[in-house]
Amino acid sequence: MMRKELLERARRAKTKKAALGEDIAIENFVTGEEHEPLNSLNEIPDEYKQNLLDSGIEPSEKDRSGSFLQRDCSVVFSTVKYPGLELMSTTEAFKKHDWLKDYLWKAIPVDMDKYTADVELDQTHGYFIRSEAGKKVTMPVQSCLFITSDKIGQKVHNIVIAEENSELHIITGCSVSHAVNSALHLGVSEFYVKRGAKITFTMIHNWSPGMEVRPRSAVIIEDDGVFISNYILMTPLKSLQMYPTAYCVGKNARATFQSIVYAPGDTKIDFGSRAVLQGEGSKAEIISRAIATDSAKIVARSDVIGEGANAKGHIECRGLMLSDSAEVDSIPELKAKLKDLDLSHEAAVGKIAEEEIQYLMARGLSEEEATSVIIRGFLNVDITGLPEALARETKKMFDMSLEKVM
Repeated sequence: MMRKELLERARRAKTKKAALGEDIAIENFVTGEEHEPLNSLNEIPDEYKQNLLDSGIEPSEKDRSGSFLQRDCSVVFSTVKYPGLELMSTTEAFKKHDWLKDYLWKAIPVDMDKYTADVELDQTHGYFIRSEAGKKVTMPVQSCLFITSDKIGQKVHNIVIAEENSELHIITGCSVSHAVNSALHLGVSEFYVKRGAKITFTMIHNWSPGMEVRPRSAVIIEDDGVFISNYILMTPLKSLQMYPTAYCVGKNARATFQSIVYAPGDTKIDFGSRAVLQGEGSKAEIISRAIATDSAKIVARSDVIGEGANAKGHIECRGLMLSDSAEVDSIPELKAKLKDLDLSHEAAVGKIAEEEIQYLMARGLSEEEATSVIIRGFLNVDITGLPEALARETKKMFDMSLEKVM
């Protein structure tokens, strides 16, 4: 599709409200001033270093194959330390690779809603990550989309490509300085998993109460490809709406979504994952854990659509209420379009059982300690398919996030 046509479609969708989530007045947010580039991530001001650490970013770059940092609307750092890996801003990537236009808006329609449209019309960078055919990038790539200015509208378009028989592990953090009272993050992310390739994508959202967040993500998985998504949100924000979709188009394509969400205060979250099983023998698993406390509202969605022969899909969605004024809605959906499919779901929403608290207190724990143990066990998801080093990193991030709410 020609760029002119994309722009025209985006203009027509500029006022198109999203199907889900609260509406946001995009015009209330502005493009930020440019920031100076860094020679090293360690040059980031001390006041921001903890924000990066809390979102899984290692300023020392130890055990990382590449690093990318975007501050507000400026890319301030990008480096690669591994052969066979490309990492740069999408703006730079489009200048370097003419063929990249063939991937632009192929997984997500530019006119899906006004948020996708605005990213096309007013894009401020984003990251491009690509592993070359046959290359196994075993150490994770780290990327961070960071907001440090009030009333900023950060609008990024990310493109990730794992070429045939390659492997990519990505740790991405979206974070905000605690000095920011209000800001907007629009993030379009398109993933392409080629034949026999694998992408593991671990995303930590480290937001604050004034943030409005609207990610739009989709992945296209070819024959024998694997996509594993791990999502962690343990901090308050104003509102979030996201519903990433995996299209398992290839034979034996596989997608796994695992989400851990803790919503305190007045946070409003509408999140979930969708898998469309089009390829023969394709598989998907969607697992989510959601906790709501105070006056938070969570809608947890899951959707598996079976279209390919012998496809298998499973949903496991659990919600926990820690307050009578909080709310959790669990909405699992299954749709079978052929007879030889195996689709299943489990969904449950409840509170901490009093007998569990009493049991732990009888063994010497205080009520607060007992509650902490139960919550930690509830949120513990066994993340499968990760190399040992990355599994350790992901567990470390989870533990760090959990410490904030205990």
